[in-house]
Amino acid sequence: MITIGEVNELRSQVDAWRRGGNVAFVPTMGNLHDGHLQLVRHAQSIADRVVVSIFVNPTQFGPNEDYASYPRTLAEDTQALAEADADLLFTPAVEAMYPPDLAEAPYVEVPGLGDILCGAFRPGHFSGVATVVAKLFSLVQPDIAVFGEKDYQQLIVIRRMTRALCLPVEIEGMATVREASGLAISSRNRYLDAAQRETAAIL
Repeated sequence: MITIGEVNELRSQVDAWRRGGNVAFVPTMGNLHDGHLQLVRHAQSIADRVVVSIFVNPTQFGPNEDYASYPRTLAEDTQALAEADADLLFTPAVEAMYPPDLAEAPYVEVPGLGDILCGAFRPGHFSGVATVVAKLFSLVQPDIAVFGEKDYQQLIVIRRMTRALCLPVEIEGMATVREASGLAISSRNRYLDAAQRETAAIL
């Protein structure tokens, strides 16, 4: 597996691969679990090459959310992806995704869908999601992108954004991967104590 942090190097490698086959993309924020790895395995089944990104996106976190403490486990994630035979891991710096001299840069809004349900309680969250995914699609230029249905509103927002912006990316949704209790596997499950995990499984 190749690990790349620079945009130009990423584009060069993916361009070479696309001349000989198709490329699937799995964007993540890292702290990978089996749900993520299932997305990678599915991507491998539908594409010749698989690119995975790890980027903790600051614009989808609210002012009182856990951006600073969000688990960053790059070494373990890299090993897991190598063992899963991913072809490329893209690890951009924040400055590459959000150039500091472009403070007034445009953001992507998905009206209606981004403002209801989870979006009603996290203002700006889905704008941050749509913006970073649009940027990643522009950089990676995949043929297919794979997302879990666990974050179903996110999946629908991304599908709407991709179609509205005429991006040539097929969006593939994959069924939620669950623990034995039925609880959806999530990086943030670590915030739950035993009683909360039991309640969450019931929900």
